[in-house]
Amino acid sequence: MAGFLGLDSGAAYRLQKVYFREHGTTLRGMMRHHGMDPEPFLAYVHDIDLSPVRPDPALDEALGRLEGRKIVFTNGTAEHALKVLERVGVARHFEAVFDIAAAGYVPKPEPRVYDELVRRHGLDAQATVMVEDIARNLVPAAEIGMTTVWVRGGEEQPELGLAPPDAATLAAIHHVVDDLALWLSDLTRLPSQDTP
Repeated sequence: MAGFLGLDSGAAYRLQKVYFREHGTTLRGMMRHHGMDPEPFLAYVHDIDLSPVRPDPALDEALGRLEGRKIVFTNGTAEHALKVLERVGVARHFEAVFDIAAAGYVPKPEPRVYDELVRRHGLDAQATVMVEDIARNLVPAAEIGMTTVWVRGGEEQPELGLAPPDAATLAAIHHVVDDLALWLSDLTRLPSQDTP
């Protein structure tokens, strides 16, 4: 943003938070207000070191026991999502990625994007669970009948400029978890696996 708009880093940071809050993604704000081409922006922001991302054998095992289709729904790119899934060691469980390009560069939580996800992948919203780390993105999912799971990241990620969820947002959340792998492990554990 700083280079594209000729801003210093502080001004770019502040504007980035405004666009993220008001448009769902920084990219959407840059496209709307400055005519930015999304592809170079996405290539730039996803050119990051993924070495801190570690394999998660517990999540891999729980996903292996979890029945049903699994699709990634992301405001990022499919390429980036697949790289992260590979690093975590869970890519084999996911049949598709519905990314920002598939959404026509319209991000979550725009309701029409959820409708497109359901249509494109032939989902039954009433039989679908959406897992998300940004609470506000669960509201449209709940409105179309999905069960929602919020994976808390610590006060709704204030570093992203997001306040803690309000009462209306919390009302749209069916499950709140702090550790997705543990929650899924408990959810998918067979009765015979329980210890006395």
